[in-house]
Amino acid sequence: MESECVRRDADPPVSFTPDAVLAAFKAIPDLLVRDAALTARGRWLDVDCLLGPSTQPFHVAIRAGRIVDMTPTPVLMRSWRFAYRATPAAFAAYWQTMPPAGWHDLLALTKRGQATLEGDLHPFMTHLQYFKDLLALPRRSAFGGVS
Repeated sequence: MESECVRRDADPPVSFTPDAVLAAFKAIPDLLVRDAALTARGRWLDVDCLLGPSTQPFHVAIRAGRIVDMTPTPVLMRSWRFAYRATPAAFAAYWQTMPPAGWHDLLALTKRGQATLEGDLHPFMTHLQYFKDLLALPRRSAFGGVS
């Protein structure tokens, strides 16, 4: 019996504006302050990393699960342990209330070619659920209804 080939569309299943994605990403620190359970989950995490849209990532300093600094790149002479960057379209799809298959998970976005993960992956993989929930915070806001 022949196996069926599943076609995976490269285009995200939502419309968006890159400015809306950037604004939603900038709101993550405020959303995190209101989520005590997520902050507690990251209480052992201290890392400097690059996170955000591939068009405008942010240098993010996380201490004890709290974002203490989030500065748009480029930031000269600042190091980072790992980077997770995705296209604005990928974040828009990821932030839907019910993201479609393949757009629902950070690692699925990398498999799809819509995101990159590089550097020392140990802090990211050790705290994977924290980062999945952190980067999904805009899903709870008005952005989650974009279509």
